[in-house]
Amino acid sequence: MKFNVGSTDRVLRIIAGLVLIGLAASGTVGVWGYIGVVPLLTGLFKFCPAYALFGLSTCPLEKK
Repeated sequence: MKFNVGSTDRVLRIIAGLVLIGLAASGTVGVWGYIGVVPLLTGLFKFCPAYALFGLSTCPLEKK
């Protein structure tokens, strides 16, 4: 699997995911907040299926 999520994008996804899950767990936003699992997992695995589908990547280009 080729990585397509860069470092800044990765950090933002992990933070957003944790915040959403935390808000859902505390009852602040309701059950829909558990959608935070998606950005959390894409940040942890450095791979986003939506990016792959559209041919996008936030990873820096590798030098040859």
